[in-house]
Order: sequence, then structure tokens, then C-alpha cells
Amino acid sequence: MKILVLEDEAVLALSMREFLEDYGYEVSCFNNSDDAYDAIYQHPYDLYLLDVKVAGEKNGFQMLEELRKDNNKTPAIFITSLTDIDDLSRGYECGACDYIRKPFDLAELKLRVEQVVKSQCFASNDEEIALPHGYVYDVKKMKLMHHGEGVKLGKTETKILELLIKQRGAVVSCEMFWEEVWGEWVDSANIRVQVGNLRKKLQKDFIKNVRGLGYSIDF
Repeated sequence: MKILVLEDEAVLALSMREFLEDYGYEVSCFNNSDDAYDAIYQHPYDLYLLDVKVAGEKNGFQMLEELRKDNNKTPAIFITSLTDIDDLSRGYECGACDYIRKPFDLAELKLRVEQVVKSQCFASNDEEIALPHGYVYDVKKMKLMHHGEGVKLGKTETKILELLIKQRGAVVSCEMFWEEVWGEWVDSANIRVQVGNLRKKLQKDFIKNVRGLGYSIDF
């Protein structure tokens, strides 16, 4: 998953980038709206993290307003020291899906990003999600297909696959599996076994093992 960060505080931008990259996100940082705006039209991004008071022709609010006018629907989170209710209101009116007030804990940033990823992945009206190597996941039927043929998955395997889809492009850690799949602590060996069972049922495995961190898929 590719994230664009617009932040003119160099230390904060570096901290955000390194923190998010540790969880498998691909991050590009810009300290002014002009360069960020140009990058958006040169490369596709899955999420924007935008400061408001930045150098450039437009501030963060104005930049997102312009993007929305161009029918750019990429989700955006404002990260700013502006705490007035009018600023908060404008942020949402511009088309942001969340608003983080500075100063903030990086763990909060991760939670907000994860929530946006979850909501966006299953927010469309599409009943099917195309996966790598000809696989398709039917959201309503909770069924995995491969070139039109059903792939029989157990209940836990289905939950694991759904979580990986929701967190596409990011690394799903053991802690996330505990919370989202089992609802309680389970041994990491059990997680490896269940993920392994799922991978065995894929003729072409598209699940990546990120050593020491967890698992991910990207599509």
C-alpha cells in the first residue's frame, strides 16, 4: 500500500515514514504542496496524510479540495496542529475521512490508517474483489474463487484471508490476527499453522511472509 505524506516538519515526517515502513507500507514524503500535488498525478497512491499549514501554492485544505474537484477519491487524513472546530469542520468538508491533531502518538496514526484501509477495501458496491493470479473473493458469499472454480476454505482460513484483504499492502501482525480472527490471544505457532493451511489451498500462493513481522498481500 502506497502512502503520500505532506508534512513540512522534517523530523516528524521521517518518524512517520520509518514507523509506517516498519509495518510494510510504502511511503513518499513531501514538504510542500506543489511537489506533493505533482507526485499525485505521476504516481498512484492509496492514502494521503496531509498537513494543512505547508509551503506551496495551496495549503492542505486547498490541495484536497482541488483533488476532489478532479474526481480524485483517494482517502485522506489531515494531520495538523489546527484544533479549532471550524478547522475540523473544513477538513471533513474538503473530503477527508479522518483528522489527527498534533501532537499525536505514532501508534494512533497506525490505528487510524488501518481503519481507513478496512473501510475503503469493502466500502464499494463491488461484490467481488480481484486478487492476484486469477483469484477472486466474493464478499457477500465469503467465498474464494480461482478461474471460476470454488476454493474450499475453513472458517478460520476465511477470516484470515478477509483480514489480509482488508489490510492489503500492509503487514498483518500476530496481534492483529488475535484481535480480528480469534478474538483472544493464541500462540504464534497456531497462527503459522492456520496461515500455512490457507496457503496450501492456493495453487499460486500470493501471501507474503514478512520475516519477524507477519503476513501481507498486495494487489
